[in-house]
Parts: sequence; structure tokens; C-alpha cells
Amino acid sequence: MKVGQACPQAKVRTTMNTMELTKIVGGLCASLLVLLLLKWGADVIYTVGAEGHDGEHMAAYPIAMDEGGEDTAATEEGPTFEEMLASADADKGAKVFSKCKACHKLEKGANSTGPYLFGVVDRPKGTAEGFSYSDAITGLGGAWTVADLNEFLTKPKDFAPGTKMSFAGLKKMKDRVNLISYLSTVK
Repeated sequence: MKVGQACPQAKVRTTMNTMELTKIVGGLCASLLVLLLLKWGADVIYTVGAEGHDGEHMAAYPIAMDEGGEDTAATEEGPTFEEMLASADADKGAKVFSKCKACHKLEKGANSTGPYLFGVVDRPKGTAEGFSYSDAITGLGGAWTVADLNEFLTKPKDFAPGTKMSFAGLKKMKDRVNLISYLSTVK
């Protein structure tokens, strides 16, 4: 072979690379098609309460639901908020407050990202001096009762839709009552 002359095998390699690429793309498309067909089949089999072409429900496997819902079972188990509040531990609440320290201070007038919490229990809502509250909080009215604090601390966005507070909430009632008990002592 002479210098500068193309190798005959070079064309074969280019053709093979194109062929391999075509196989890979074809395999991916076939896999996607199989997945879509499996999803469609699962939707047909397992969709509960979907309506067919004649308007009738097509539940392949009906699932019996308790008429009371999930909340009924949850409220029947365990002590009530009032019972737990009566046995709350303010010292444990001080530990729970560590989740709040990043945004709230306990000293009167020491606002941070959130308002100061000195004397928050029974204080009128949205009245910490020097803090700019959202309309969601100022529009609530009334004072921060222990029951309101419990609801707010469960999920702030549900209690006051539109609040600037981005905290997700305290899921455990024990943590909420201990924190409320602790905040009741900060006066």
C-alpha cells in the first residue's frame, strides 16, 4: 500500500459503526415500546373506578374502603392533644426548639428570619414588634392559643395558606406538645 492511499478496511469500520448505532437506537425504541405497553396493560388491570366506553365502572379488583377514613383510626388510637399537653416535658421541648433556632430567637424584640418567640403563647397573632408578617398571619386574628400553636406547628402552610414560614412542620404530637410547653415558660 502506498503512502496517502486510503485503507480498504476503513470503510468497513465506518459501516459497522453506523450499523451498531442503528441497532442500539432500534433496541432503545423497542424497549420503550414494551414499557409503554406494560404500563397500559397495568392501567387497564389495576385502575379502580375507571369508566369504560359504556359509562360503567371497570374495576378489575375492587378494594374495600373503611367508611370512616384514615383519620378515624388515627384519632381513636393514643391520647388526645389535651392529655399529652398535661404531661408535656418543657425540658424536652427545649431540645425540640433546636429545630426552630435557625429562624427564631427567644429574646423579646430579637427578630431573625422569623419573629421572636418570647411570650408567644397567648400573644395576639402577627404582633411581634418589628417583624413584617405575611397577610396570611396578620389576617388570622385572635391570640396564639396552645391549640392554634399545635395546628400551626403540625403544618404551617395548611393552618395559614400563604405564610412565609417554609418549615414543613412537626409530625409527632409529642414533639409539638413539649415545644408548646417550653414556649409557655418563655416569658
